[in-house]
Parts: sequence; C-alpha cells; structure tokens
Amino acid sequence: MADIASVTLEVDDTAAARHFYTTAFGLDSQVRLRAAREPTTGFRGFTLSLVVSQPADAKGFYDAALDAGATSLKPAAKSLWGYGGVVQAPDGTIWQLVTSSKKDTGPARREIDDIVLLLGVADVAATKRFYVDQGLTVGKSFGRTYVEFESGDDPVKLSLYRRRALAKVAGVPTEGGGSHRIVVNGDLGPCTDPDGFTWEAVSSSAVS
Repeated sequence: MADIASVTLEVDDTAAARHFYTTAFGLDSQVRLRAAREPTTGFRGFTLSLVVSQPADAKGFYDAALDAGATSLKPAAKSLWGYGGVVQAPDGTIWQLVTSSKKDTGPARREIDDIVLLLGVADVAATKRFYVDQGLTVGKSFGRTYVEFESGDDPVKLSLYRRRALAKVAGVPTEGGGSHRIVVNGDLGPCTDPDGFTWEAVSSSAVS
C-alpha cells in the first residue's frame, strides 16, 4: 500500500491560497502550495473532498469557504447519500464538503474525518490497473465506474471516478485542458498515471 502524505496545488498566488486554506478549512501539512508552472483551462479533472461527521460540520466548512472567497458550485443540501455542498476555491480547485450522515448529533465542529482526492479518469479500469501495478490495494470497486484504494491512516485518500461523472458531481462542464495543477506527494513517486496526474516523492516537492 502506497502512502499519500499530501497533495501540492499549483496556484497563481501562493500567499493568497495559503490564507484561504488556513482560514476556510484549517489545512496545513495536508495541502501544500507552489507557483503554477503551466496554464490550465476549464475542469482540471479532479476534486478534493473534506469528509466530516455530520451536516452541521459540512455546512460550517461550506460557509467558511464562501466567507474566505470561494464560489458556490452546488449549495449545501441534503441528498440521497447524505449532505454536502461543492465550492471552487479562489485558486480554482474544486472542493466537496460532505458527510454520509443526514442528521446532526451535536454542535458543529471544525473537525475533518478524511481528505479524499477523487481523480476523474477516462478509463477507470485501465487507471485502476496502473495503480494496482504500482502497489496500491483496492478497497472498493464498482466496475468501470468507481474505485477506492485502501489508505490506512494516510492524510489523503485516493479514489477514481469517470471524468464526465465527476464533472457532473462538481457542477461544472466536462471540458478542460492544460495542467491539472495538482501533484500527489507520496512514496509511489515519481511517476505519471494514464490520465496525466503526477506523483512526486515527498522530499522532492517544492512547497510554500
């Protein structure tokens, strides 16, 4: 099982992005930042999720993100699977703020249960094979639709979803090109997967 220590987001303004992630989500070591190296347009092919315990927590992070300058892509609301909302950070990264629970069990807390990197890929089966060949272990798999890898106590968990379906979940058009503007920092790197997502060794990641 390969460990994911963090992700590095490539942004136009590292100071502004750091302020946003600290203020809105309280993130530090799990999300690193560096200056963008290449242009990007449209959907970048991934989302990051903050998975929390109850609706009040998801709504709290959603509101905090908007207060810090994020744009709402999907309002926080109940759904068949739980409760959540989707925002786009000022740097362009799309965040899902979600819980599988539909009822609150206590006051809102700024506590994150999991951070999930969800990659939108062209061929789920092919990308799954790539990561299995690299040493990842599949935790859940639903044919050519969705794959979730085992992660233990890793700060960031990895899942795969079809690109078109992920764009629909995020509330954005599927089209996009150029840089994904994200690098996965873990012991799998350095490598590049079939959809162009790159991994780097943790020690080699230039961060802010």
